[in-house]
Amino acid sequence: MKKKISLVATVTLSLFLVACGDKNQTPTTAAPAAPAAAPAPAPAPAAAPVAENSVGKSVYGKTCALCHSAGVAGAPKPGDKDDWGPRIAQGKDTLYKHAIEGFTGAKGMMPPRGGGSSLTDDEVKAAVDFMVAQSM
Repeated sequence: MKKKISLVATVTLSLFLVACGDKNQTPTTAAPAAPAAAPAPAPAPAAAPVAENSVGKSVYGKTCALCHSAGVAGAPKPGDKDDWGPRIAQGKDTLYKHAIEGFTGAKGMMPPRGGGSSLTDDEVKAAVDFMVAQSM
């Protein structure tokens, strides 16, 4: 799985860099050069595009969406800034803890690992990150 993600990231970055090249360059003839000054520093490389959180999206679709897409048991719907705002303000460590260990609060409850007992901590965190990104 990691090789697939790495390959996709490499191909995406390569395509991005190729697309950024200047295709309208015209050759010029240079006049005799004066003694060369110190070379200018190289420009900073272009920032790579942010990779989509495919793990989080997949976990959300297979497990979390069962409750979060419909707001079951008070589950905040991704994209609902009013419902997610106070949760996001608590910080990611709190969100991760509640998602991994489970939580019962005034607005509802969250079962441990969203009911997906076979999910790893990293998969749960990726799903939380995916939903938070949808809700900011």
